Amino acid sequence: MEKVVVAIDGPSGTGKSTTAKLLAEKLDYMYIDSGAMYRAVTYDVLSKKINPADTRKIVELARNARIEFRGDEFFLNGKNVTKEIRSIEVTNKVSSVSAIKELRKILVDKQREYAKKFNVVMDGRDIGTVVFPEAKFKFFFTCDLNTRAARRRQDFIDHGMKIPVEKIMLELKKRDEIDTKRKESPLRKAKDAIEVDTTNMIIEEQVNLLLRRVQGLD
Repeated sequence: MEKVVVAIDGPSGTGKSTTAKLLAEKLDYMYIDSGAMYRAVTYDVLSKKINPADTRKIVELARNARIEFRGDEFFLNGKNVTKEIRSIEVTNKVSSVSAIKELRKILVDKQREYAKKFNVVMDGRDIGTVVFPEAKFKFFFTCDLNTRAARRRQDFIDHGMKIPVEKIMLELKKRDEIDTKRKESPLRKAKDAIEVDTTNMIIEEQVNLLLRRVQGLD
């Protein structure tokens, strides 16, 4: 029986990762955080002090990376890096690392392997356009920048980091620009994706809206 893919795209801070995770739980699907995969490679690049311009080394790292999702925790080469990949340093560099064409191909292949074995919910920036253009369900999240910055600030607080909201807003703007203008797999809405504005929605509302769609109740 063919596996089902639910693709959720959109910029940072729209609530797509939390929604995807909870939706996967309710559907009993596998949740794949594609952003965490790119963050993990970025974390590895930073911790090994590899020059961000050295694409050959970065691609080699990605090719050899053992990436595992264990419930809410994320492991890279056997090490739990759930907290480390959410640092401000990784956040600031992940877009430029993610723009490397060969790196994207390697991680997309890893993502597709999961979807051959499991029903999956995956969020990212190019899931419905590039990774799974034939996904049965596609959603594209949008949200007001101020709300996104406040949510991202709370994420940092939850991970024990206090970052000024102004700094977060600047980083979000910068990241949006890189993500939407990059040559490889830019952030854009798939033609057949359902757009969801999450500005005035709480997570439960977001999850229930998608759940009803996937279950054919809406």
